[in-house]
Amino acid sequence: MQQNQQNKIQNPETQIPKTPQMNERDFVNDLLTTEKYMTGAYNIALNEASNQTLYQDLATIFKETQDCQRNLYNLMFKNGWYALEQAEQTKVQNSYQQFSGYKNQLPYAVQ
Repeated sequence: MQQNQQNKIQNPETQIPKTPQMNERDFVNDLLTTEKYMTGAYNIALNEASNQTLYQDLATIFKETQDCQRNLYNLMFKNGWYALEQAEQTKVQNSYQQFSGYKNQLPYAVQ
């Protein structure tokens, strides 16, 4: 894994043919996008399910879909097709302080 000048964390990119047809990266990216969409839809279904049996079935499918999404993400990252940007430490600390202050506003202050 390497970090380049733009604070990006990325593995060396696995080269694939650049052709008009979909290649391996295109297919995996399409699958990843679909799995992300599906986990969002299952999340809404879980929130709306009124029947416990249906809720349990949806929860199982949601977990399987989420795991599939994570595996596809890991595959893309491993092949250098997905990059992350390293957050600056001060931004992380500022966000932590901001959201830590919010917990005091909750009716049941979380400690």
